[in-house]
Amino acid sequence: MDELKNIPAWFFVPFKRMIDFNGRSRRIEFWTFAIINTLILSVLYYAGESISQFDVAAKLYTLIVILPGISVGMRRLHDIGKSGWWLLLLFIILIGLPILIYFFIQDSQQGENVYGENPKE
Repeated sequence: MDELKNIPAWFFVPFKRMIDFNGRSRRIEFWTFAIINTLILSVLYYAGESISQFDVAAKLYTLIVILPGISVGMRRLHDIGKSGWWLLLLFIILIGLPILIYFFIQDSQQGENVYGENPKE
């Protein structure tokens, strides 16, 4: 439960590791990043409907979080023993996202796997 006290720190981990497509990432790292970005982008796009500066900010922020989002998604898949190529399921409309969400909520694979040591241990 100590991890929950440190939510802001977990949000910035994917930015620090944005060009690291190897290794594993825990659920808290992935979901903190995903949920906070969803909230920020929702606010920016909603505000952008009435104020054009927010629309530009939303698009710029989207560009900023794409690379960290891909890398944390790949590392999260590695954590459950899956290849990062599974992220391509996002391109299959209505089917890909639910499958990936199912993968992302899975607990870490116990012990070491081909992608590295368990980050929980």
